[in-house]
Amino acid sequence: MKLSLGVVGRLRGGPEKDLAADYIVRASTLGRGLGFPAVDLVEYHPKGKADKAAITSQVMSALPPGCQRIVLDERGKDISSLEFSHMLARWRDDGHAHGVLLIGGADGWDHSMREGAAAVLRFGAWTWPHRLVRIMAAEQMYRALSILAQSPYHREG
Repeated sequence: MKLSLGVVGRLRGGPEKDLAADYIVRASTLGRGLGFPAVDLVEYHPKGKADKAAITSQVMSALPPGCQRIVLDERGKDISSLEFSHMLARWRDDGHAHGVLLIGGADGWDHSMREGAAAVLRFGAWTWPHRLVRIMAAEQMYRALSILAQSPYHREG
């Protein structure tokens, strides 16, 4: 199952972009031996000054058909890293071709992005800067794969 981190907007450079990219490379390297042949980062660049409904529509139309959508949203559910890894493994084992973890723009997602999503998750009740969310999501993808690989990277309690 291919994995993607889909992000509205772009980072021009700097340590945040570098760190997120590092976690994506780590996840991609680790994932190959676990049935995740590719892990990548996809940036969506909305056309013009689009509102969140227009951005959601543009991103939805660019997603691979039949992909498992994981939407990051403040209304989402809190799950552990272990639960996230099990979710990805279950989808892989069920034969899904693609999973996409989606980070919205500054105004978030239109309700239509949450509807029909395979999962709607959040990073707790706090508000996080977009640049850090990108890093955190990339790290969690790497962490999930390291759990599946039984790597010592992740430690429970």
